[in-house]
Amino acid sequence: MENNTSLQQQLLEAGVHFGHLKKKWNPKMLPYIFAEKKGIHIIDLNKTVEGLQESAAALKAIARSGKKVMFVATKKQAKEIVSECAKRVNMPYVTERWLGGMLTNFNTVRKSVKKMQSIEKMLADGSAESLTKKERLTLSRDKEKMEKVLGGISQISRVPAALFLVDIGHEHIALAEAKKLGITTFGMVDTNCDPNKVEFSIPANDDATKSISIVVNYLTAAIAEGLQERQADKDEEDSHDVDETAEAKAARFEQKVDGSEERNKRGGGGGGRGASSQPKRRIAGPGAGGRKPAAK
Repeated sequence: MENNTSLQQQLLEAGVHFGHLKKKWNPKMLPYIFAEKKGIHIIDLNKTVEGLQESAAALKAIARSGKKVMFVATKKQAKEIVSECAKRVNMPYVTERWLGGMLTNFNTVRKSVKKMQSIEKMLADGSAESLTKKERLTLSRDKEKMEKVLGGISQISRVPAALFLVDIGHEHIALAEAKKLGITTFGMVDTNCDPNKVEFSIPANDDATKSISIVVNYLTAAIAEGLQERQADKDEEDSHDVDETAEAKAARFEQKVDGSEERNKRGGGGGGRGASSQPKRRIAGPGAGGRKPAAK
């Protein structure tokens, strides 16, 4: 309970509870509104804490399973915060412009990423030196433009498992694409948005830098926890495999020893039987058995 209280206090200090003007509200946000003050809606921080904790638990599980969560925030006040947090947990992010079809036409976007990476390689290994100065300059400019838009998604090879949006109204194209592909959606939802558009909604002020920072950092910490647990599980599995291998080797060695002893025993006993039976077979031969040869 103390944790909730201290979290609520932090949210209050960060101004997470400040919504939009009453005239801009979305009626579907009614369950998340605590009161109205001077024409501005005040968000219920109990609901914010609930939403944060639910989202954090789900994101932690996704990270632990080894899947990717894409951060999307193209608003000026959220760009830096989101890109820093996403880099910290090695997750893809979009903070410049959402390219239409970034998810629904992912293969084409991957081609653009590969093109950007090949330009980077050319400029790095000196193979661009054979080009003219103007061509090199054009390549550098193209790379910078592409880096700005695609830099955050250059490391992913497939569509992410989840999308986290800072303002679901502002990022409506990304949200629509995620819905079309059945990707799990998380979002900061202000009083002017519809909370039902995302599966995990966090009622919060999505305009103030402090508010965005506290929410994004809280969720990033949950993702980091999930990644740590995944690593711990992997390490445990590896050590278990090493133990099993050692045990298997020991068992194989024991079997080998037992098998060779058994063969030695059988070899010793079988020789005696073979020696005693051999003469018997010779004695019982046609010449010694009393059988007369057939008359001619």
